[in-house]
Amino acid sequence: MRITFAVRGDHIQLDQLLKAANLVTSGGAAHAAVEAGEVRVDGKPEQRKRAKLRPGQRVGFGGQEIVLVAADA
Repeated sequence: MRITFAVRGDHIQLDQLLKAANLVTSGGAAHAAVEAGEVRVDGKPEQRKRAKLRPGQRVGFGGQEIVLVAADA
């Protein structure tokens, strides 16, 4: 399933995105998922919990794909 997520500002941190998209219940759960290698950014495994993500990037986790877009000003 694909989720479109609007990024306010120039970026969002990976752990914050997973929580904001309701894919995890807490920041700790987001950190655990990243540490376990369950999260992919633009098709590649991502190990940085606080990686800065920008519009145009895609995040895969738990069978979901999050597409980042710029929020309307």
